[in-house]
Amino acid sequence: MKKGRRPIFINVFIILPHYDKGAMETFTIRKSVPTKILTERENENMLFHSLEFFIFFPVVVLVYFILPKKLKAVWLLGASYYFYMCWNVKHTFLIAFSTVVSWLCGLLVGKYQKMEGRRNNQRWILGIGVFLNLFLLAFFKYFDFILYNINFIFEKMGFPQLEKPFEIMLPVGISFYTFQALGYMVDVYRGDIEPEKNLLHYALFVSFFPQLVAGPIERSQNLLRQIRGIGRQNAAKLFDYERIAGGLLMMLWGFFQKLVIADRLCILVDAVYAGWQQCGQLELVFATAAFSIQIYCDFASYSTIAAGAAKVLGFHLMENFRTPYFSRSIREFWRRWHISLSTWFKDYLYIPLGGSRCGALRSQVNLMVTFLVSGLWHGASWHYVVWGAIHGCYQVIGSRTETARRKIRSWAGVNTRSFSYRFGQVAVTYVLSLFGLVFFRAKSLPEAFGILGRIASKPNLWALTDGTLYEFGVDAAQMRVLCLAMVILLCVSLVRELKNEMLNEFLERQAIWFRWMVILVLFSFIFLFGVYGPDYDESQFIYFQF
Repeated sequence: MKKGRRPIFINVFIILPHYDKGAMETFTIRKSVPTKILTERENENMLFHSLEFFIFFPVVVLVYFILPKKLKAVWLLGASYYFYMCWNVKHTFLIAFSTVVSWLCGLLVGKYQKMEGRRNNQRWILGIGVFLNLFLLAFFKYFDFILYNINFIFEKMGFPQLEKPFEIMLPVGISFYTFQALGYMVDVYRGDIEPEKNLLHYALFVSFFPQLVAGPIERSQNLLRQIRGIGRQNAAKLFDYERIAGGLLMMLWGFFQKLVIADRLCILVDAVYAGWQQCGQLELVFATAAFSIQIYCDFASYSTIAAGAAKVLGFHLMENFRTPYFSRSIREFWRRWHISLSTWFKDYLYIPLGGSRCGALRSQVNLMVTFLVSGLWHGASWHYVVWGAIHGCYQVIGSRTETARRKIRSWAGVNTRSFSYRFGQVAVTYVLSLFGLVFFRAKSLPEAFGILGRIASKPNLWALTDGTLYEFGVDAAQMRVLCLAMVILLCVSLVRELKNEMLNEFLERQAIWFRWMVILVLFSFIFLFGVYGPDYDESQFIYFQF
């Protein structure tokens, strides 16, 4: 959204804090890498919570509903490319190139599958398709990182530094649509899906706008098969009221998570981490815990809005988050957090490396490799790699000590089904994830170690009562709003955990007065307490940078 433009929601009660804008640096790639990878911020006018999207989406839906069946896929593809061009027109050629390469690769692999003795041809074609897609990703996302590390080595060896030939702007969503295309090619190679002969359908699979720039990373077995069925729905099914209402409710819940919780926590987290050298133990621990909720609500909100928008159109996207902070182990955490990425790495990296089928030591090496690559996927900087290594170590240590821990529990007579034991598991898992998040949120490895050093050496428990926590952009009034919003978040999370139902599924079974009460509460919080103002446009979704 451009500067000075009024957001779609009107902030009835102005409760925005007064703070120094210079201290509130936006969390972007620019903060995360030694060399400056630029992000697409100048054309940032198609965020889900922007006025442009609130005009774009209803138009797309209405036209899609009334168009003849043969034109529906064409319309969605055009809308998806327009959505992406709103970020950067030039980068549209990259997604088009990736689409054509992976589509042709799938066709050729499928052709040779029907011929005897042509397995090597399939491997070569798959290899070329994978190489070209990964080359694009590596160039735009990791060129500066590679150059920085080469120059670091050259400096230590006394060699002259290499000059940076040009500035690179990171195309939004390139990691997501590249992985989606790679998954399709491998699926065809494995015979899990028939190659898509219709380029229009395949292009829509790669560029489907609800999940294009930040996931979830969809599988061909799910989304592509739904796209193949476009136009087969009868009118009654397409205009299904319950489905459309459920999708809109999912979008409403996503806006609540983003505007009321994530963007407000962003103010506090950015302020503390920007001035971490002057902060004590309590502020840093509090800010890291706040960041754990911020990044969850930020990314889960995007996935929820994406799934809701797709549901309105008649598509089903996979669930990307399933109450991850209720996990009782790090292994379980990764089955609940960013599920589409975790399962992608499992299916297309961990298992091809050998998975757990090749002995304990090799399986642990495979785990470490997978998590190191996952860390690098999240950002072109060593602190992301270390974050991935930490979670890999958690997994390896957990598997290596599982037998010993089981024996200790049996010897001590621990009731593993008791609430206290399970609560302890959840608490330990959460603390372990917080330790890793210090490396994830810091700008560099030295900063991460510096923050951990201050946490260990600068205790200041009095900050709980002397008002220190209100000096970072979120005053007492806003903290009360946060507490109420967190109670709502906890209630919805408990419904998901205990009832195994999404919010819209749960409300479908409730009395109409209760359903509308929940909707009005969410609307009220968004209208009255959503974070807007002159810096509203800077609160982009965190995972756009990946």
